[in-house]
Amino acid sequence: MTAPTFTLPMVAILRGITPEETVAHVGALVDAGYDAIEIPLNSPRWEESIALAQQHFGNRAWIGGGTVLRNEQVDTLVAIGARFIVTPNPRPSLIRHAVASGLQVMAGFATASEAFDALDAGAQMLKLFPATPYGPGHVKALRSVLPREQPLYVVGGITPDNLAAYVAAGALGAGIGGDLYTPGQPLHRTQEQALAFAQAYRTLHG
Repeated sequence: MTAPTFTLPMVAILRGITPEETVAHVGALVDAGYDAIEIPLNSPRWEESIALAQQHFGNRAWIGGGTVLRNEQVDTLVAIGARFIVTPNPRPSLIRHAVASGLQVMAGFATASEAFDALDAGAQMLKLFPATPYGPGHVKALRSVLPREQPLYVVGGITPDNLAAYVAAGALGAGIGGDLYTPGQPLHRTQEQALAFAQAYRTLHG
């Protein structure tokens, strides 16, 4: 199973969102061009939020769950229609279970050894996390050994201002969380930040 090709390779992370807010905020992101939306599983009533997002926007965007740690969470995500998972760490048994269940996996890692463990288990995408403590130099070094076709995303501390350095170092895109959305923020803030990140990425590609 090959990795999905996102029109805008920026995974929008809505950590802490509630079902009551989901449709409005996910709708704003989709309208801004985002086609990969992650709702972490440490959000309140995440099953409802992901199901709502899939119901309303699953035909326009990939809807997935983040901070996935256990096989039973994978099973629930499959049942409610999620299409991908994001993990904070490489856990081969979890990755294999998710891939066997038909999901795309963006596996969190920090070192080259962890990256290859995740790939060996079947992960289609990699997520350097947390990115900013390591810096763009770490991405460049990883790129010298990782398969060139392997999608590599950076997550953790990414802003519109530092995005360019990571893309120049070899990241395909980024997962954007705290600078995009914080729990309870007004819709206009999500819209503003979504546009800022999208513009920052599109500027890099003309």
